[in-house]
This record gives sequence, C-alpha cells and structure tokens, in this order.
Amino acid sequence: MITLNDYLFSGDTVLKILHNYSGDLKRASVESHNGIDMVHANFLIRQIELLEHNEFLTSQSQRIRELYKLMAKKYPFLAFTFKGRIKSLIRAEEKFNGYIVETVYDYYKAHNAFPSITELKEKLTCFRDLIAYRIVVSMPQCHINEGESREEIELKYLYEIANILPEFLEEKGFSVQVSNREGDKISDRLKPEYRTYFRDYIENPSPIGYRSLHITLYDNEARTYIEVQLRTKEMDDYAEIGAANHMGYEKRQEVERTRREEIPEGEYVYFDEAYERVVKLHELDLASVNVNMFGAIDNSLINDGCGLFRGRLITPYEHLSRFQNDIVD
Repeated sequence: MITLNDYLFSGDTVLKILHNYSGDLKRASVESHNGIDMVHANFLIRQIELLEHNEFLTSQSQRIRELYKLMAKKYPFLAFTFKGRIKSLIRAEEKFNGYIVETVYDYYKAHNAFPSITELKEKLTCFRDLIAYRIVVSMPQCHINEGESREEIELKYLYEIANILPEFLEEKGFSVQVSNREGDKISDRLKPEYRTYFRDYIENPSPIGYRSLHITLYDNEARTYIEVQLRTKEMDDYAEIGAANHMGYEKRQEVERTRREEIPEGEYVYFDEAYERVVKLHELDLASVNVNMFGAIDNSLINDGCGLFRGRLITPYEHLSRFQNDIVD
C-alpha cells in the first residue's frame, strides 16, 4: 500500500512529492481496481493545479481585496485582518483519509454493513476548502464606551459584514454555494435570503467550543471553490492558540479516527488503507522529514516554507483602525 510518508524523506519539493504520490496512486488503482485510490489521486491533482497554475491567485486575491477596501472605508473604526491559505499537504491528506475512516465507521455502526464504493465516492466530493480566506474583526478598546459589550459590538459588525459579502462577491465573479448542513440553528442577524448559504458555528459551536461563520463560494474565473471564514479576534485566538487549535484538533481527531474496534479488519480495504494512512501521519516525526524548504526541531517547532504542514499563506491584508493606520492602497 502506498502512503504519503513514503515520499517525505528524499529531499523533494512538495510539488514533486504530489506528482510522484498521485501518479503512483493512479497506477496502483488501475492494477488493483481500487476506485478510491483513483479518487484520491484526483484529489491530489487538484492540489497540484493550485500550486502549479497559481496565476489565478493574483486575480482572485485582487477581487477579495475589493471587499477589504470596502470594509476599510465603511468600518474605519474596526481593526481587521484578511488572510488566505492553501491547505497544507499533510492536513489535506489527513482530512481525505480521515473522512473515509469516519464515513465508513458511522455507516457501519448505523447499518452493520459497509457503504458501496459509489456511496463512498459521493461522500468524497465534499472538499471545497483547499483555498480558504479568513476575516478576523476586532473593536479596539478606545472605541468602546463604558458599559458596552465588546463581544456584542463585534458580533453586530461580523454579521453585518456577512450580509454584505454574498452580493458583493457575486458581483466580482464568485457564486455563493448553498450549505449542506441541515437542521443547524442560524442567527437571525443574517438576512433571510442568505441563511441557506452560511454554516453558523457561532450559533452551533463545536463540542470543544470552536466558533466561526463559514460560507463557500465558487470562483467562476479561477474555476475553484473557496471558503470564507468570519471570526472575532476572541474566536480566532480560541481556534489558533486555544483549545480548538489544529494541534489539539489533530489529537482529538486521532482518538476519533483510531476507533476501529467495531470495524472487522480485512473486510473493507478502503477503510483499512485510509486508517493506516491516518495513523502513519499521526506517528510522523516532523524533525526527521526531508522535504525541500521544510524544517522542524520537533512537532511543535516548525519552519514551513513550502506548505507541507502549515497552509501556504496568500492575501495578507490588515487594517488597524482609524487613528492607527489609514492607508488602504
């Protein structure tokens, strides 16, 4: 069985690793008639295209920047940042295989049987966040009057910005996508016509307290999906350096994804292979990895210049609020 770990010790670039890994998966799929390996290979090819043909990012980031400029003009008193990233190779690999493990596990518990390959393939078409932009807003203390709630003020503007976003970005060549999360609570601060577009993790926090507002769009010029996340600074701190940060997230996911005692080993190859790939990635010692432009002392002290472990950053814009930074262009 082929795993990403097999390619992380030769000193190659991330792009070369992606080419080799996807090519070998495709050949293995043909030889073994493993249809999920072919889906996996095509998933990796999407990442290759983002890295190889990334001239579209210039156009995309400039159109996203128009929203930033609008906000800087409309809300000069707010501090906010715009950050974009392409999902890292390791994180994307974990997510793809982890989703197989979770999907098969849940299906087996519910039906005492395995999903057909057609059903599993349909579930694997859901990845639309390889490119994501994050908008983080904060009301500086100097603009908060005595007795006012900072959280309430920031939420007011966060949802107000969310109500501007769909129509504004559609005018810039993006198509808003309907959310597939049914039954969730949606804030009444969102306009009724936009509520089906958002995944409101502020009204529906995760079990460990992650809060954010998400929306997915399709970039008609670049032919790619993007995700936009809106958070307050407090929400962003909790997600990045609090209990919901990715290191903590991965530790929790490791526990969830390694619950295989109810899945008979050897009876469903797609589960077995995805499970093994996830476990190997969780056991990976990043300090031993030899990937061009990547270095690590351990799994916490990391210098990632290539997007192997941490996402590759795009579109860093910041507005520091009136009286601190009035420069937009």
